[in-house]
Amino acid sequence: MASMSFSATFSTPPQSFSKAKAKISSNSSASCPPMACWIKSSFGSSKSALFRNGLSLQSENFNGVLIKSRSFGVYARAATERSLYDFTVKDIDGKDVPLSKFKGKVLLVVNVASRCGLTSSNYSELSHLYEKYKPQGFEILAFPCNQFGGQEPGSNGEIKQFACTRFKAEFPIFDKVDVNGPSTAPVYQFLKSSAGGFLGDIIKWNFEKFLVDKNGKVVERYPPTTSPFQIEKDIQKLVAA
Repeated sequence: MASMSFSATFSTPPQSFSKAKAKISSNSSASCPPMACWIKSSFGSSKSALFRNGLSLQSENFNGVLIKSRSFGVYARAATERSLYDFTVKDIDGKDVPLSKFKGKVLLVVNVASRCGLTSSNYSELSHLYEKYKPQGFEILAFPCNQFGGQEPGSNGEIKQFACTRFKAEFPIFDKVDVNGPSTAPVYQFLKSSAGGFLGDIIKWNFEKFLVDKNGKVVERYPPTTSPFQIEKDIQKLVAA
């Protein structure tokens, strides 16, 4: 993992910018598998209040010259104006599904794949959690994606048969989508802008997860290597709220 710290100082007198200096230092620890790497910095992880509330560098005026501020939380602030309920997606059978139908429920949104090393454990644990917490107002929204190693190559029909037959998945499965790049599905644009900011927009691999509260707002984001069972306590808190 890599961590980054940033500091900037302006020498006096403020009339001269030639002495302005900035230090950027970074430290590296043991490397991790590409799919599991989770970028963290002293600005905060995707979990931190920095990304939820936004960080702005205030404008300063030196000798009549205005330095324009930069907002590092633009994604997070823009996302607060919308909720997951504003989107309509297609289900695995090609039918339109307004996500507003899930109002008042706790949601776990996951990009899934059928041929990933994480497939068996994730599908099994997701099915277990769904059966346990569905009566309490919990739903899992699964979005197949073929962008990671081509590990979801099948048709929608094949994906549905795989999930429902092999893992007895009863939670909603939707149309195959892109979660990164120029063709990113609008719902994933929203999810990433709600929990990610300028360092964490990219979905890292299959089975990245977003936890959404009863108001349709993203409250947590988990890397692919976080198992569904590790999220159970967070689910319990939200369904009980």
